[in-house]
Amino acid sequence: MSQMQRRRVVITGLGVVSPIGNDVPSFWDAALRGANGIESQPDFVEAGLTTTVAGRLKNFDAVELLGGDRKYVRQTDPFVHYAVIAAGQALKDSGIGVENADMNRVGAIIGSGIGGLEEIMDGNRTLIERGPRRINPFFIPKLMLNAASGNVAIRFGLKGPNFATASACASANHAIGMALRTIQYGDAEVILTGGSEAACTVLGLAGFCAARAMSTRNDDPEHASRPFDKERDGFVMGEGAGVIAFEELEHAKARGAKIYAEVCGFGQTDDAYHMTSPSEDGEGAMRSMQAAIADSGAKPEDVSYINAHGTSTEYNDRTETLAVKKTFGDYAKKLAISSTKSMVGHLLGASGAVELVATALAVQNDMIPPTRNLTNPDPDCDLDYVPHEGRSGKVELALSNSFGFGGHNATIALRKFRD
Repeated sequence: MSQMQRRRVVITGLGVVSPIGNDVPSFWDAALRGANGIESQPDFVEAGLTTTVAGRLKNFDAVELLGGDRKYVRQTDPFVHYAVIAAGQALKDSGIGVENADMNRVGAIIGSGIGGLEEIMDGNRTLIERGPRRINPFFIPKLMLNAASGNVAIRFGLKGPNFATASACASANHAIGMALRTIQYGDAEVILTGGSEAACTVLGLAGFCAARAMSTRNDDPEHASRPFDKERDGFVMGEGAGVIAFEELEHAKARGAKIYAEVCGFGQTDDAYHMTSPSEDGEGAMRSMQAAIADSGAKPEDVSYINAHGTSTEYNDRTETLAVKKTFGDYAKKLAISSTKSMVGHLLGASGAVELVATALAVQNDMIPPTRNLTNPDPDCDLDYVPHEGRSGKVELALSNSFGFGGHNATIALRKFRD
């Protein structure tokens, strides 16, 4: 099907829970200020982990935010809580409901890199200490990756397409790309899409520490996540969720919906190189960005902002910079690029969703969030990374990159909506 035959897709609702805000207004205000969401975690210190800092949610009460439903909270994992709360925000923001939409045509596609890790830990502990007969009957429904999308559908009565994606740190962007295609090709009118992750557990941190991928700046947590900085020493784990309401344009217009941005492109590739390291030549990331730009019908010089994957690891930041240079040539120097992971940490399978919320708001408001802690730029990372504080700047077309273990690359393109 040609691009001219595909239906147009717009963003009509946003929802987020993150280390710098548990709703969209507080998240966006903090993001533009370059706020810090990274803190020392006492349980990681007690466990003797080599990394003891993380971006956890603050002032977050799942029971309260889920309407006092303690039973529901007990029967679901935190990554489901995050997804359901963010989805509720996005749905309310969009104004979608039974009075103005056929719920058979409203779905949910939500990614996660790991799923119910806390439940896996609890279940294993129960098995060892109390035996198999004492395993929680909700053990499997709590931990499975599709628990987020399934619970969102049940909670809000969404009867359209529903599934989960899992591609490590690219999970949310793959979910978002699939949501775009689902609406473009007529299988739904509205999709709640994004990602959720709750892997800031002792087991989760221990695993990444063993892989030697994390920052050990334990005595200075607020400066630990420092993408593109010469003194970066690894990524910082974060948790949370982002959910975005995608809607077919004519459907949105018919009900007078507000529109944040148009979703115009999706690119996906693989490095086919190494399970945990990006290809050193940046070739896979380059092709992902090229594919998203081509899918949008734009030219590279039409792009004005990139929300980078920007993990604060030595290899990712260098290779992503190289990929941007290969994609844009001399124009790369004119791009504004930033990493919101500098503020919230790396939310793994949820990262692309939270970052797309920021990207959509950048497009809508012509405001670009910054890269926090960029005080001594790496000579190999010599582009405009918008250090320290957000700034105003025209954002007509923006890209959001997510790259995951396994060599997965996924890029989303958004443009300013014009009818």
